[in-house]
Amino acid sequence: MALPDVLPDDSPICAIATPAGRGAIGIVRISGRNLGDLDRRLTGRSLPERVATYGPFLDDDGTAIDQGLAIRFAAPRSYTGEDVIELQGHGGPVVQQLILQRALRAGAALGLRQARPGEFTERAWLNDKLDLAQAEAVADLIDASSAQAARSAVRSLSGEFSARIHQLAGGLLELRLLVEATLDFPEEEIEFIQSANALGRLADIEATLEGVLATARQGALLTEGLSVVLAGAPNVGKSSLLNALAGAEIAIVTPIAGTTRDRVSQAITVEGVPLNLIDTAGLRETDDPVERIGIERTWEAIGRADVIVHLVEAGEGGGSRVAATEAAVLARIDAVAPRGAARLTVVNKIDRLGEAPRAAAGEVRLSALTGAGIDLLRTALLDLAGFQPGAEGIFAARERHLEALRETLGHLAAARAHGEAGDLALDLFAEELRLGHQALGRITGEVTADDLLGAIFSRFCIGK
Repeated sequence: MALPDVLPDDSPICAIATPAGRGAIGIVRISGRNLGDLDRRLTGRSLPERVATYGPFLDDDGTAIDQGLAIRFAAPRSYTGEDVIELQGHGGPVVQQLILQRALRAGAALGLRQARPGEFTERAWLNDKLDLAQAEAVADLIDASSAQAARSAVRSLSGEFSARIHQLAGGLLELRLLVEATLDFPEEEIEFIQSANALGRLADIEATLEGVLATARQGALLTEGLSVVLAGAPNVGKSSLLNALAGAEIAIVTPIAGTTRDRVSQAITVEGVPLNLIDTAGLRETDDPVERIGIERTWEAIGRADVIVHLVEAGEGGGSRVAATEAAVLARIDAVAPRGAARLTVVNKIDRLGEAPRAAAGEVRLSALTGAGIDLLRTALLDLAGFQPGAEGIFAARERHLEALRETLGHLAAARAHGEAGDLALDLFAEELRLGHQALGRITGEVTADDLLGAIFSRFCIGK
């Protein structure tokens, strides 16, 4: 693990580790390299290690603030790898604040302070209790919006994702060692590539890496979900489609064109994949200043979308009623949409023509009014995302993991190109392997940077 250039303040830390509000149980957590007799000051006794002890939590004058369970974990056998004390009392916000403030006063001589968001987990990473991918899985498990997302986060937390990355990194390292050991003997470069089967080893690593990337894509969908923008001309049924997908009356629906003036969002899950549906103002030329602002926001939403669902009305003869300006709208959607974003055409209002719903490549024909074909749309959205419902062995992943895996594949492809060239330059082959190995290291934290750590741990709740 590569530690950041500037280590964080290693003073003891303290925080309420349970959510704000009233509850049956509230936990105050303390962690530090040496907590001295802080347990005796707070409970009136020296706590045995890893044994839940029932008793009072004491104020400065020795009176009881609350009663509950106190547990002491001695380093390194704790979540953070430091000495840890947990006071598990009643979950009222007032009593939890009283215990927190009492702990801060009792530990003032030790430099005890309130923890930053994610600082307990950050210390677990710094003390090699978790690698960076596992630390992120902690937050993913807390934030999981479906049972499948929770299960995938548990797999990452248990080290399944990290084990695959370490396996890949080990294979790359072994190949790097063979290559770099040969650099001192340039006359033997070609013989080395053939006798050591360097290109064959590289192909095996690439194949394994592509499999890990495919599984990570599934996990990233469960973790981060998709942004789905509903776009099209006024009155084609965008708001009705939002309501049908959400199963509730989220957006106002009227026959009046231009009813939707601003973005309306609704989060749903399909096969465990979070989808953030965004209904937008109809795309048309208008002199209405309010509607124009809404249309500008529509283009902004398209510019950040993972999937753009373009709605048109069903027309006679099985086609669609497309305005003359629609081609220009489609061209602009393709220009504004992010690279890699998918576009799906939805032909709505088939109920007016008595059609049955159906799906073909890049198109779904449905009725948002009756709900016919909505399941086909859900399936199409998952297909566009590349998600396979019911796939086994999915682990939680994030976009930064996918970027690192794609970067590694790029470096390995460049290395293979150097290896297959007749005028092989072994030093270039070795350099691409090094860069690929370095990209893999960013996933688990062997190679990292302060700004990355700040972005990761700031997303955690305080107390975790």
